[in-house]
Amino acid sequence: MVEIRAIGATALLCLAMAAQPAAAEVRGPFMTIGAQTSRPIGHEQFCHVHPAECRPLDAHQSHRPLKLTPAMIVAISAVNTGVNVEIKPESDQKVYGVKEWWAYPDKKVGDCEDFALLKRRMLHEIGIDLSDLLMTVVRKRDGEGHAVLTLRTTNGDFILDNLNWKVIPWNEAPYTFLKRQDPRNPGAWQQINDGTEVLVGAVAK
Repeated sequence: MVEIRAIGATALLCLAMAAQPAAAEVRGPFMTIGAQTSRPIGHEQFCHVHPAECRPLDAHQSHRPLKLTPAMIVAISAVNTGVNVEIKPESDQKVYGVKEWWAYPDKKVGDCEDFALLKRRMLHEIGIDLSDLLMTVVRKRDGEGHAVLTLRTTNGDFILDNLNWKVIPWNEAPYTFLKRQDPRNPGAWQQINDGTEVLVGAVAK
């Protein structure tokens, strides 16, 4: 069990409530979503193992973004920091003997998508809808593929990242955003700003 620590909540609260930074002139507080696209092969495998986490929402279920409260902000920040502290980064090749495998880091080791999956599960367990917790594929500045968790809120989209101790607005993240899960159907994926595919690392098709 990952220890929950209330670290960085004030920083997240300021980010959530403050005026958007200069980057927002190019990227607004909410991601611009395009057409449906292919899902990462690792997520397809994950859905076979955990089908309940990839089912479409029922028609009566809401998919409205989360409304942040002070208590929720503390919890979100604590989960992000706690997972980053407790999980040791290791490649799928080293942990599972294969190039790509999405899984919960139950042995306290894993790569980027494993961090994000654990954060997603823990935040869902404290009451955040899965429709507001979206696995997301990005490209880092060096061209390498990377996975993060997008938190949808009424204040905008935020990123939980194993490479950052802070929860930050998506428009402050130093990445090219490519695609994320569909809030209405977590087994499907949507393009972000018409991003193109990358065939590297944890996000290879």
